[in-house]
Amino acid sequence: MRQIALPLTLVGSGPPRIVVGNANAAAVTALQEPSRWPFGTAVLTGEPRSGKSLLARWFAESGSGDVLDDADRMVEADVFHRWNRAQESGRPLLVVSAAPPGEWRIALPDLASRMGAALPLRIGAPDEAMMDELLALHAEMRGLVLDPAALAYLVPRAERSHLGAERLVEAIDRLSLERKQAPTLSIWRDAVNETTGASRDAT
Repeated sequence: MRQIALPLTLVGSGPPRIVVGNANAAAVTALQEPSRWPFGTAVLTGEPRSGKSLLARWFAESGSGDVLDDADRMVEADVFHRWNRAQESGRPLLVVSAAPPGEWRIALPDLASRMGAALPLRIGAPDEAMMDELLALHAEMRGLVLDPAALAYLVPRAERSHLGAERLVEAIDRLSLERKQAPTLSIWRDAVNETTGASRDAT
């Protein structure tokens, strides 16, 4: 497991970082080798808050190529124009979207064929090892202390997603502030129940 630091600073939280694990390791490797992309184009997809835009920013800041974010929300002609411009310039183009091109319902046949030929990169669901890292990182960014005992309790009970990790730490932080106490087992349990919508045993 490792983390990528972005050359940016967010006030009060230090430089944003990307946890690299089972869910995104293949995508990270591919982003480091744009010369291997068919037609110099890749499409990066994933669930909300999975780090698509952060990876895209890291790719762009590295000077490896250009980025087209939220492409599935753009006018098709504009996406097609950007693809053509990338071909003319020889610059790799990373297309970022919530869903793969096959789910966009693309009306322009030429654009559909271009996007279909691009390298698909998908950020999946984190495993337990990556959830451990994600929870620890979100806690650190909020100034919370989650020791190994806390993570051992939270990881197997948390919703297995990037968004789930973020929401769980947010709930722990809020409950801790509301109760004016450091996170304890009761707070961990209530935060898990709140974010998963399920009643769970504290043991």
